Amino acid sequence: MLDPGPGEGVPGLAANPHADALPETQFGHNEFLPTDSAGNPLAPQYHRVLLLSLDVAPSNEAARAVERSMRTLEAAFEWAPDGLLHMLAWGTDYFERIGELERAPIERPEVLSRTDDPDLLSFDAALVLESDTPSHLTAVENALFGDRDELNGEPVEVRLGDAFSVSARRTGFMGEGLPREHAHAEGIPTGALSAEDPMFTGFFSGRKGTQASEDRVAIRDGPFAGGTTMHLSHLTEDLDRWWNDFDVPDRVAHMFASDVSPEDVTDFAGTVPFDDAVREHAQEEGRVGHHEKVARAREDGEPVVLRRDFNTVDGGQAGVHFLALQRDLADFRKTRKAMNGWYLRDEHPAITDRKNNGLLAFITVQSRANFYVPPRKARSFPLFAGEN
Repeated sequence: MLDPGPGEGVPGLAANPHADALPETQFGHNEFLPTDSAGNPLAPQYHRVLLLSLDVAPSNEAARAVERSMRTLEAAFEWAPDGLLHMLAWGTDYFERIGELERAPIERPEVLSRTDDPDLLSFDAALVLESDTPSHLTAVENALFGDRDELNGEPVEVRLGDAFSVSARRTGFMGEGLPREHAHAEGIPTGALSAEDPMFTGFFSGRKGTQASEDRVAIRDGPFAGGTTMHLSHLTEDLDRWWNDFDVPDRVAHMFASDVSPEDVTDFAGTVPFDDAVREHAQEEGRVGHHEKVARAREDGEPVVLRRDFNTVDGGQAGVHFLALQRDLADFRKTRKAMNGWYLRDEHPAITDRKNNGLLAFITVQSRANFYVPPRKARSFPLFAGEN
Protein backbone atom coordinates (compact mmCIF):
# COMPACT_ATOMS: atom_id res chain seq x y z
CA MET A 1 0.00 0.00 0.00
CA LEU A 2 1.49 3.31 -1.06
CA ASP A 3 0.46 6.60 0.53
CA PRO A 4 -0.03 9.31 -2.12
CA GLY A 5 1.01 12.90 -1.59
CA PRO A 6 -1.46 15.54 -0.37
CA GLY A 7 -4.38 15.87 -2.77
CA GLU A 8 -3.14 12.95 -4.87
CA GLY A 9 -5.52 10.24 -3.72
CA VAL A 10 -6.63 8.23 -0.69
CA PRO A 11 -4.20 7.59 2.19
CA GLY A 12 -3.31 3.92 2.45
CA LEU A 13 -4.37 3.10 -1.11
CA ALA A 14 -2.07 2.67 -4.08
CA ALA A 15 -2.51 4.86 -7.15
CA ASN A 16 -5.41 4.08 -9.45
CA PRO A 17 -4.18 1.37 -11.86
CA HIS A 18 -6.64 2.56 -14.51
CA ALA A 19 -5.59 6.22 -14.40
CA ASP A 20 -3.49 6.19 -17.58
CA ALA A 21 -6.49 5.16 -19.69
CA LEU A 22 -8.85 7.73 -18.15
CA PRO A 23 -9.20 11.51 -18.25
CA GLU A 24 -8.04 13.36 -15.13
CA THR A 25 -11.48 14.90 -14.74
CA GLN A 26 -14.55 12.82 -14.00
CA PHE A 27 -16.49 14.94 -16.49
CA GLY A 28 -14.02 14.39 -19.36
CA HIS A 29 -16.52 12.78 -21.72
CA ASN A 30 -16.55 14.68 -24.99
CA GLU A 31 -13.44 13.24 -26.65
CA PHE A 32 -14.82 9.74 -26.02
CA LEU A 33 -18.24 10.43 -27.59
CA PRO A 34 -19.28 9.82 -31.18
CA THR A 35 -20.23 12.89 -33.19
CA ASP A 36 -22.78 13.71 -35.84
CA SER A 37 -21.87 15.02 -39.30
CA ALA A 38 -21.45 18.55 -37.89
CA GLY A 39 -19.07 17.42 -35.16
CA ASN A 40 -21.58 17.72 -32.34
CA PRO A 41 -20.89 15.19 -29.57
CA LEU A 42 -23.74 12.71 -29.09
CA ALA A 43 -24.53 11.96 -25.46
CA PRO A 44 -24.99 8.38 -24.28
CA GLN A 45 -28.56 7.24 -24.71
CA TYR A 46 -29.40 6.18 -21.14
CA HIS A 47 -28.87 8.04 -17.90
CA ARG A 48 -29.26 7.36 -14.19
CA VAL A 49 -28.41 9.58 -11.23
CA LEU A 50 -28.38 7.98 -7.78
CA LEU A 51 -28.80 10.56 -5.01
CA LEU A 52 -27.00 9.35 -1.93
CA SER A 53 -27.07 9.71 1.86
CA LEU A 54 -23.91 8.96 3.82
CA ASP A 55 -24.47 6.24 6.43
CA VAL A 56 -21.01 6.19 8.00
CA ALA A 57 -18.79 8.81 9.57
CA PRO A 58 -16.18 10.22 7.18
CA SER A 59 -12.87 8.42 7.66
CA ASN A 60 -9.88 7.27 5.70
CA GLU A 61 -11.24 3.74 5.88
CA ALA A 62 -14.52 4.87 4.32
CA ALA A 63 -12.59 6.85 1.70
CA ARG A 64 -10.64 3.74 0.70
CA ALA A 65 -13.87 1.76 0.39
CA VAL A 66 -15.48 4.41 -1.82
CA GLU A 67 -12.42 4.69 -4.05
CA ARG A 68 -12.08 0.92 -4.43
CA SER A 69 -15.75 0.71 -5.37
CA MET A 70 -15.33 3.35 -8.07
CA ARG A 71 -12.29 1.54 -9.42
CA THR A 72 -14.45 -1.56 -9.82
CA LEU A 73 -16.50 0.38 -12.39
CA GLU A 74 -13.34 1.35 -14.25
CA ALA A 75 -12.11 -2.25 -14.29
CA ALA A 76 -15.45 -3.58 -15.49
CA PHE A 77 -16.27 -1.12 -18.28
CA GLU A 78 -14.41 0.84 -20.91
CA TRP A 79 -14.68 4.63 -20.54
CA ALA A 80 -16.95 4.96 -23.56
CA PRO A 81 -20.66 5.24 -24.38
CA ASP A 82 -20.96 1.52 -25.12
CA GLY A 83 -19.26 0.89 -21.78
CA LEU A 84 -19.87 3.32 -18.93
CA LEU A 85 -19.26 7.00 -18.15
CA HIS A 86 -19.66 8.04 -14.52
CA MET A 87 -19.08 10.80 -11.98
CA LEU A 88 -19.16 10.78 -8.18
CA ALA A 89 -20.25 14.22 -7.02
CA TRP A 90 -20.51 15.56 -3.46
CA GLY A 91 -23.42 17.61 -2.17
CA THR A 92 -24.12 20.32 0.33
CA ASP A 93 -25.10 17.88 3.10
CA TYR A 94 -21.65 16.31 2.95
CA PHE A 95 -19.76 19.59 3.16
CA GLU A 96 -21.97 20.70 6.02
CA ARG A 97 -21.36 17.36 7.74
CA ILE A 98 -17.58 17.93 7.74
CA GLY A 99 -17.94 21.61 8.63
CA GLU A 100 -16.68 22.89 5.27
CA LEU A 101 -19.80 24.21 3.52
CA GLU A 102 -18.61 27.83 3.69
CA ARG A 103 -15.32 26.84 2.09
CA ALA A 104 -16.86 24.55 -0.53
CA PRO A 105 -17.39 25.75 -4.12
CA ILE A 106 -21.14 25.09 -3.80
CA GLU A 107 -23.97 26.32 -1.65
CA ARG A 108 -27.51 25.20 -1.00
CA PRO A 109 -29.86 25.71 -3.95
CA GLU A 110 -32.26 28.63 -4.15
CA VAL A 111 -35.42 29.61 -5.99
CA LEU A 112 -34.41 31.26 -9.27
CA SER A 113 -37.68 32.41 -10.80
CA ARG A 114 -41.08 33.81 -9.89
CA THR A 115 -42.81 31.12 -11.90
CA ASP A 116 -41.64 28.10 -9.87
CA ASP A 117 -41.69 26.86 -6.30
CA PRO A 118 -39.23 23.94 -6.44
CA ASP A 119 -38.16 21.62 -3.65
CA LEU A 120 -34.69 22.76 -2.63
CA LEU A 121 -32.86 19.51 -2.00
CA SER A 122 -29.58 18.61 -0.37
CA PHE A 123 -27.70 15.31 -0.51
CA ASP A 124 -24.36 13.92 0.59
CA ALA A 125 -23.43 12.73 -2.87
CA ALA A 126 -24.65 11.73 -6.32
CA LEU A 127 -23.48 8.96 -8.63
CA VAL A 128 -24.04 9.89 -12.28
CA LEU A 129 -24.14 6.95 -14.72
CA GLU A 130 -24.37 7.11 -18.54
CA SER A 131 -24.29 4.37 -21.17
CA ASP A 132 -25.72 3.36 -24.52
CA THR A 133 -26.47 -0.01 -22.91
CA PRO A 134 -29.29 0.39 -20.37
CA SER A 135 -28.56 -2.94 -18.68
CA HIS A 136 -25.15 -1.58 -17.64
CA LEU A 137 -26.84 1.02 -15.43
CA THR A 138 -29.01 -1.57 -13.70
CA ALA A 139 -26.06 -3.90 -13.24
CA VAL A 140 -23.97 -1.13 -11.68
CA GLU A 141 -26.70 -0.18 -9.23
CA ASN A 142 -27.23 -3.83 -8.24
CA ALA A 143 -23.49 -4.36 -7.80
CA LEU A 144 -22.74 -1.22 -5.82
CA PHE A 145 -25.92 -1.10 -3.74
CA GLY A 146 -27.31 -4.63 -3.92
CA ASP A 147 -25.99 -8.17 -3.71
CA ARG A 148 -24.57 -8.72 -7.20
CA ASP A 149 -21.08 -10.17 -6.71
CA GLU A 150 -19.63 -9.54 -10.17
CA LEU A 151 -19.81 -6.73 -12.70
CA ASN A 152 -19.07 -7.52 -16.32
CA GLY A 153 -16.72 -10.27 -15.16
CA GLU A 154 -15.03 -8.23 -12.42
CA PRO A 155 -15.50 -9.32 -8.78
CA VAL A 156 -17.31 -6.80 -6.56
CA GLU A 157 -15.33 -6.79 -3.34
CA VAL A 158 -16.38 -3.38 -1.97
CA ARG A 159 -19.72 -1.62 -2.47
CA LEU A 160 -20.72 2.02 -2.35
CA GLY A 161 -23.66 0.71 -0.35
CA ASP A 162 -21.23 0.05 2.50
CA ALA A 163 -21.01 3.83 2.93
CA PHE A 164 -24.14 5.23 1.28
CA SER A 165 -27.82 4.51 0.86
CA VAL A 166 -29.80 5.59 -2.19
CA SER A 167 -32.22 8.35 -1.20
CA ALA A 168 -33.63 8.98 -4.68
CA ARG A 169 -32.89 8.30 -8.32
CA ARG A 170 -33.29 10.16 -11.57
CA THR A 171 -33.61 8.22 -14.81
CA GLY A 172 -33.85 9.19 -18.44
CA PHE A 173 -32.73 8.99 -22.04
CA MET A 174 -31.45 11.07 -24.94
CA GLY A 175 -31.39 10.30 -28.63
CA GLU A 176 -33.42 10.08 -31.80
CA GLY A 177 -36.63 8.10 -31.41
CA LEU A 178 -36.33 7.55 -27.65
CA PRO A 179 -38.82 10.30 -26.72
CA ARG A 180 -41.42 8.71 -29.02
CA GLU A 181 -40.88 5.38 -27.27
CA HIS A 182 -41.87 7.13 -24.02
CA ALA A 183 -44.68 9.28 -25.43
CA HIS A 184 -47.24 7.58 -23.16
CA ALA A 185 -46.21 9.98 -20.40
CA GLU A 186 -48.45 12.81 -19.29
CA GLY A 187 -47.70 16.07 -21.08
CA ILE A 188 -47.18 14.65 -24.59
CA PRO A 189 -50.12 14.45 -27.04
CA THR A 190 -50.60 11.18 -28.89
CA GLY A 191 -48.83 11.02 -32.24
CA ALA A 192 -46.85 14.24 -31.75
CA LEU A 193 -43.33 12.81 -31.85
CA SER A 194 -41.43 11.34 -34.78
CA ALA A 195 -38.68 8.75 -34.93
CA GLU A 196 -36.15 11.55 -35.48
CA ASP A 197 -36.98 13.66 -32.41
CA PRO A 198 -34.23 13.52 -29.74
CA MET A 199 -36.18 15.51 -27.12
CA PHE A 200 -39.84 15.95 -26.20
CA THR A 201 -39.86 19.43 -27.80
CA GLY A 202 -38.72 17.92 -31.10
CA PHE A 203 -35.43 19.83 -31.27
CA PHE A 204 -31.77 18.89 -30.88
CA SER A 205 -30.09 20.99 -28.18
CA GLY A 206 -26.52 19.70 -28.05
CA ARG A 207 -24.79 21.81 -30.70
CA LYS A 208 -21.19 22.32 -29.65
CA GLY A 209 -21.32 26.07 -30.30
CA THR A 210 -24.05 26.48 -27.71
CA GLN A 211 -22.12 24.60 -25.01
CA ALA A 212 -19.26 25.58 -22.75
CA SER A 213 -16.16 23.49 -23.26
CA GLU A 214 -15.00 21.05 -20.59
CA ASP A 215 -11.98 23.27 -20.05
CA ARG A 216 -14.23 26.33 -19.54
CA VAL A 217 -16.19 24.68 -16.72
CA ALA A 218 -13.13 23.33 -14.87
CA ILE A 219 -12.12 25.12 -11.67
CA ARG A 220 -8.69 26.62 -12.36
CA ASP A 221 -6.91 26.75 -9.01
CA GLY A 222 -7.16 26.25 -5.27
CA PRO A 223 -8.16 23.11 -3.35
CA PHE A 224 -10.93 22.31 -5.86
CA ALA A 225 -8.84 22.71 -9.03
CA GLY A 226 -9.64 20.21 -11.76
CA GLY A 227 -13.18 19.77 -10.53
CA THR A 228 -16.40 21.55 -11.44
CA THR A 229 -19.75 22.39 -9.93
CA MET A 230 -22.90 20.50 -10.89
CA HIS A 231 -26.50 21.66 -10.74
CA LEU A 232 -29.30 19.13 -11.03
CA SER A 233 -32.89 20.22 -11.46
CA HIS A 234 -36.02 18.30 -12.43
CA LEU A 235 -38.26 20.11 -14.93
CA THR A 236 -41.67 18.73 -15.88
CA GLU A 237 -43.06 19.57 -19.31
CA ASP A 238 -46.65 20.16 -20.39
CA LEU A 239 -46.39 20.19 -24.17
CA ASP A 240 -49.98 19.60 -25.30
CA ARG A 241 -50.34 23.22 -26.43
CA TRP A 242 -46.79 23.17 -27.84
CA TRP A 243 -47.76 20.39 -30.24
CA ASN A 244 -51.50 20.98 -30.74
CA ASP A 245 -51.79 24.78 -30.90
CA PHE A 246 -48.44 25.77 -32.43
CA ASP A 247 -47.37 25.05 -35.99
CA VAL A 248 -43.72 24.45 -36.89
CA PRO A 249 -42.85 28.17 -37.37
CA ASP A 250 -44.39 28.97 -33.97
CA ARG A 251 -42.36 26.25 -32.25
CA VAL A 252 -39.19 27.47 -33.98
CA ALA A 253 -39.87 31.05 -32.88
CA HIS A 254 -40.39 30.02 -29.25
CA MET A 255 -37.32 27.78 -29.23
CA PHE A 256 -34.90 30.07 -31.12
CA ALA A 257 -36.10 33.52 -32.23
CA SER A 258 -38.83 35.13 -34.32
CA ASP A 259 -36.44 35.73 -37.24
CA VAL A 260 -35.46 32.04 -37.44
CA SER A 261 -37.34 29.87 -39.93
CA PRO A 262 -37.81 26.08 -39.99
CA GLU A 263 -35.50 26.05 -43.03
CA ASP A 264 -32.84 27.85 -41.01
CA VAL A 265 -33.01 25.19 -38.31
CA THR A 266 -32.48 22.48 -40.90
CA ASP A 267 -29.24 24.22 -41.89
CA PHE A 268 -27.92 24.66 -38.34
CA ALA A 269 -24.75 22.62 -37.93
CA GLY A 270 -22.40 23.04 -34.97
CA THR A 271 -23.97 26.19 -33.55
CA VAL A 272 -27.04 28.43 -33.54
CA PRO A 273 -26.59 32.00 -34.88
CA PHE A 274 -27.09 34.72 -32.28
CA ASP A 275 -27.86 38.34 -33.26
CA ASP A 276 -28.46 39.71 -29.74
CA ALA A 277 -31.70 41.31 -30.94
CA VAL A 278 -34.00 39.98 -28.25
CA ARG A 279 -35.29 43.41 -27.23
CA GLU A 280 -36.10 44.29 -30.83
CA HIS A 281 -37.90 40.98 -31.32
CA ALA A 282 -39.90 41.57 -28.15
CA GLN A 283 -40.95 45.04 -29.30
CA GLU A 284 -41.78 44.03 -32.87
CA GLU A 285 -43.21 40.53 -32.44
CA GLY A 286 -44.51 40.37 -28.88
CA ARG A 287 -42.65 37.14 -28.26
CA VAL A 288 -39.07 35.98 -27.73
CA GLY A 289 -37.23 32.70 -28.16
CA HIS A 290 -35.53 30.53 -25.58
CA HIS A 291 -32.16 30.43 -27.32
CA GLU A 292 -31.84 34.15 -27.94
CA LYS A 293 -32.38 34.83 -24.24
CA VAL A 294 -30.02 32.15 -22.90
CA ALA A 295 -27.32 33.02 -25.44
CA ARG A 296 -26.88 36.41 -23.76
CA ALA A 297 -25.32 34.67 -20.73
CA ARG A 298 -21.87 34.41 -22.30
CA GLU A 299 -18.35 35.56 -21.52
CA ASP A 300 -16.03 36.58 -24.33
CA GLY A 301 -18.65 35.26 -26.71
CA GLU A 302 -18.56 31.75 -25.24
CA PRO A 303 -21.27 29.88 -23.27
CA VAL A 304 -20.51 29.39 -19.57
CA VAL A 305 -22.60 26.27 -18.88
CA LEU A 306 -22.05 22.73 -20.18
CA ARG A 307 -25.41 20.97 -20.32
CA ARG A 308 -25.63 17.23 -19.81
CA ASP A 309 -29.44 17.20 -19.53
CA PHE A 310 -31.69 14.34 -20.60
CA ASN A 311 -35.37 13.49 -21.11
CA THR A 312 -37.30 11.71 -18.39
CA VAL A 313 -40.70 10.25 -17.61
CA ASP A 314 -40.00 9.94 -13.87
CA GLY A 315 -43.30 10.23 -12.01
CA GLY A 316 -45.23 9.51 -15.21
CA GLN A 317 -44.75 13.09 -16.50
CA ALA A 318 -42.67 14.13 -19.48
CA GLY A 319 -39.75 16.24 -18.39
CA VAL A 320 -36.05 16.96 -18.32
CA HIS A 321 -33.41 16.30 -15.71
CA PHE A 322 -31.30 19.38 -16.24
CA LEU A 323 -27.75 18.43 -15.30
CA ALA A 324 -25.44 21.40 -15.80
CA LEU A 325 -21.69 21.75 -15.23
CA GLN A 326 -20.08 25.15 -14.68
CA ARG A 327 -16.94 26.55 -13.07
CA ASP A 328 -19.03 28.54 -10.59
CA LEU A 329 -22.70 28.16 -9.71
CA ALA A 330 -23.00 31.89 -10.39
CA ASP A 331 -22.67 30.97 -14.08
CA PHE A 332 -25.76 28.79 -13.81
CA ARG A 333 -27.70 31.49 -11.97
CA LYS A 334 -26.68 34.02 -14.62
CA THR A 335 -27.93 31.71 -17.36
CA ARG A 336 -31.25 31.08 -15.62
CA LYS A 337 -31.70 34.83 -15.06
CA ALA A 338 -31.24 35.36 -18.80
CA MET A 339 -33.76 32.60 -19.47
CA ASN A 340 -36.32 34.27 -17.18
CA GLY A 341 -36.40 37.31 -19.46
CA TRP A 342 -38.12 39.47 -16.85
CA TYR A 343 -36.76 42.67 -18.36
CA LEU A 344 -38.62 41.92 -21.60
CA ARG A 345 -42.08 42.32 -20.10
CA ASP A 346 -41.70 46.09 -20.41
CA GLU A 347 -41.05 45.79 -24.13
CA HIS A 348 -44.49 44.44 -25.09
CA PRO A 349 -47.74 43.77 -23.17
CA ALA A 350 -48.06 40.29 -24.73
CA ILE A 351 -44.93 39.09 -22.93
CA THR A 352 -45.38 37.93 -19.35
CA ASP A 353 -43.33 35.85 -16.92
CA ARG A 354 -44.45 32.80 -18.92
CA LYS A 355 -46.50 33.75 -21.98
CA ASN A 356 -44.62 34.42 -25.23
CA ASN A 357 -41.41 34.06 -23.24
CA GLY A 358 -39.49 31.19 -24.81
CA LEU A 359 -40.19 27.83 -23.16
CA LEU A 360 -41.34 29.15 -19.79
CA ALA A 361 -45.04 28.50 -20.47
CA PHE A 362 -44.30 24.79 -20.94
CA ILE A 363 -41.93 23.88 -18.10
CA THR A 364 -42.16 23.78 -14.31
CA VAL A 365 -39.13 23.32 -12.05
CA GLN A 366 -39.89 20.64 -9.46
CA SER A 367 -36.57 20.47 -7.58
CA ARG A 368 -33.01 21.77 -7.44
CA ALA A 369 -29.79 20.44 -5.90
CA ASN A 370 -26.11 21.42 -6.07
CA PHE A 371 -22.93 19.30 -6.11
CA TYR A 372 -19.16 19.48 -6.52
CA VAL A 373 -17.50 17.04 -8.95
CA PRO A 374 -13.86 16.49 -7.85
CA PRO A 375 -11.08 15.42 -10.21
CA ARG A 376 -10.77 11.65 -10.42
CA LYS A 377 -7.75 11.41 -8.10
CA ALA A 378 -9.60 13.32 -5.33
CA ARG A 379 -13.12 11.97 -5.80
CA SER A 380 -13.33 10.21 -2.41
CA PHE A 381 -14.33 12.49 0.51
CA PRO A 382 -12.98 15.82 -0.76
CA LEU A 383 -11.62 18.23 1.89
CA PHE A 384 -11.79 15.54 4.57
CA ALA A 385 -8.52 15.22 6.46
CA GLY A 386 -9.12 12.59 9.10
CA GLU A 387 -7.37 9.77 10.87
CA ASN A 388 -7.44 6.11 9.94
